[in-house]
Amino acid sequence: MRKIIYIISLCMAVGFAACGTSGKQAKTKSQQAEFVKDPLTPEQRRKFDYYFLEAVRMKQKGEYDAAYELYQHCLDIYPTSGAALYEIAQFYMYLGQEEKGEQALKQAVSSDESNFWYKQTLASYYERKRNVPRAITVYENMADQFPSRLEPLMSLIDLYNQTKSYQQVINTLNRLEELDGKSEQISMEKFRMYLLLGDQEKAFTEIESLSKEYPYDMRYQTILGDVYLNNDKPQEALGIYQRILKEEPGYAPALVSMASYYQKTGQDSLYRMQLDTILLNDNVLSDTKMEIMRQLILQSEQGTKDSTQIVSLFQNILKRPQQNADLAMLCAQYLLTKKMEKEAVPVLHQILKLDPENKPARLQLLSYAIRDNNLDEVIQIAKPALEYNPESLEFYYYLGIAHHQKGEDDEALDVFTRGVKQINEKSDKGIASDFYAILGDLYHSKEMHAEAYAAYDSSLVYNPDNIATLNNYAYFLSVERKNLDKAEEMSYRTVKAEPNNETYLDTYAWILFEKGRYTEARIYIEQALRNKGDKSRTIVEHAGDIYYMSGEKGKALEYWKKADAMNETPEDGSTPPTEKEKKRLKQKIAQKKYIAE
Repeated sequence: MRKIIYIISLCMAVGFAACGTSGKQAKTKSQQAEFVKDPLTPEQRRKFDYYFLEAVRMKQKGEYDAAYELYQHCLDIYPTSGAALYEIAQFYMYLGQEEKGEQALKQAVSSDESNFWYKQTLASYYERKRNVPRAITVYENMADQFPSRLEPLMSLIDLYNQTKSYQQVINTLNRLEELDGKSEQISMEKFRMYLLLGDQEKAFTEIESLSKEYPYDMRYQTILGDVYLNNDKPQEALGIYQRILKEEPGYAPALVSMASYYQKTGQDSLYRMQLDTILLNDNVLSDTKMEIMRQLILQSEQGTKDSTQIVSLFQNILKRPQQNADLAMLCAQYLLTKKMEKEAVPVLHQILKLDPENKPARLQLLSYAIRDNNLDEVIQIAKPALEYNPESLEFYYYLGIAHHQKGEDDEALDVFTRGVKQINEKSDKGIASDFYAILGDLYHSKEMHAEAYAAYDSSLVYNPDNIATLNNYAYFLSVERKNLDKAEEMSYRTVKAEPNNETYLDTYAWILFEKGRYTEARIYIEQALRNKGDKSRTIVEHAGDIYYMSGEKGKALEYWKKADAMNETPEDGSTPPTEKEKKRLKQKIAQKKYIAE
C-alpha cells in the first residue's frame, strides 16, 4: 500500500508529464525500475510533495512570490527535480533572467530525458532567441526519441528552411512522409526543395510518384501537368491534360489548366473559347469562375475598357444554375461601377433569390424604389427583410414610412412597433430617436395620446436635440392645452436651432397664442409667413386666429378667407384638413370671430 501511495504522490508532484514519455511509447522494465526508485527518503518525499503542491496552489491563486519561494524549497530538498526546475525556469523567464531560465530548463531536461514537454519548451526558447543551431539540436533529439510525434519534424522543416538547408528539409520530409503518408503538401514541398538544389530530374520524379501513388485521382494528375506547365515543359503538360480530359471530359481543374496552357502558349482564341467552356460548366466551382471573371475585368480595364463582352459573358453565366450568389454579386458590382443601373436591377433581384439575406443587394434595390417614390416597390423589397434581416432597423423604417405615405397607418404602426423592439445598446442613437419620433406621430394620429407622449419621451432620451420630436411634441401639447410651459421650452429650442423654419415658427407662435401672449405670437407667425408659411393652409389660418386675438379683426378675416380658398391638399406636404376643421374655418368666416376647438 505504501508503494502505491508513493507513486501517486510523485505523479502529482511533476504534473503527470514526468511520469512517462508523451506519446504511445512504453517504458522498458529497466526504465520502470529506475522510475520507481526514489532518491529521497520518505520524510524528504513528504516535504517535497507538500511544498510542490502548495506552490502549485499559490501559482493558481496568482500569489507568485509565495509560489517562487515554495519551488525554491523544493529544490533545496531535491536539487535535480525536473518538475521543480521546469517551474523555476518559467519564473526566471518571466523576470527577464533568461540565462538562469535557460540553465534551469537544461537541468530539467537532463534530470528527465524522457519528458517531451521540457524539451519542447527548451527548443521553443532557442527559436525565440533565434539560436537556430541549438533549436535544431533539441528538435533532432526529440525526433529520434519520440519517433511517432509529428511536432518535432514540422519544426525542423521550418528551421532547415530558414537556414536554406534544403537537403535536410528533404530528409525531414521523408521522415514525415513515413509517419503521415504521401500527400500533396509534402510532395510539393519536396519538389520545391529539389528545384532549389538544381535537381530537376528528382523534382519531377517526386510529383510523378505522387500521381502514381493515386492513379485514379485526377487532381494529382492535374497537379503534375501544372508543374510541367509552370516549369517550361508545355508539351508534357498538354499531354497530361489531354489524357485527363479524354477520361473525364468535364473535369473542371483540367479545363482550367488547359486554359492556362493556351494562355501561356499565346493561343488567344483557344484561350477565350476555353474560358467560355469553363464559365458555362456547372461543375466548375464558383470560386474558380470568380477568379477568372476578375482577371477578365482587370484585363478589360487595362485594355479597351469595353464592357460589352464582360456584360455578355456575365449574362450567359447567370442563365446557368448558380452554386451561390457570388457571381451575381460580382456582376452587379461591375454593372453599378459602369453606371448600368437598368441592367443591374434584374441581377440584384437574382441575388435575393439566391441569397435572401443579402443586405447590400436589398438596400441597393430599396434605394432605387425610394428615389422613384415607388411605395409599392419599397414595401415589396423591405417587407421580406424583416424576416431575413430582423436586426436591421433601416428596413423597418422605410417599410413603415411607405405604409404611412400610402395612408396605411395600421400597417405602419405595426412595423414601427416591431422595429423599436430591435433597438438595443448597440443601436445608433439617432436612428433609435427617429424611430420613437415616428411611432409617437402614428400613435397621436390614432388619438393614443398617452402612448404618443411616451414615445416622444423615449425619442428624446436617445437624442435630446431631435428637433422634429421637440416640435411635434410641443405642438400636440399646445393643441391639447396641457403642459404649455414644457411645450414652450421645447418649441423655443427648435426655433433657435432653425430660425427660418416656418413649421417651427408656427408651432412656437401657436403655443404663445394658447398662453395668451398674442403680441409675441404675432411676431413669430409673421416670421413664419415670410418664410414660405403663406403656402400652408394651417399656418395661414393660425395667422388669422392670432390677428383676431391681437385686435386686428379685419386682417384676421382676410387670412381666414385665404386659408379657405387654398387647395385642400397642402403644398407643404402636411395632412389635409378634416371635415370638422373645414367646417370650423367656415364658421369663423361667417361669424367673423375666432372659434376655439
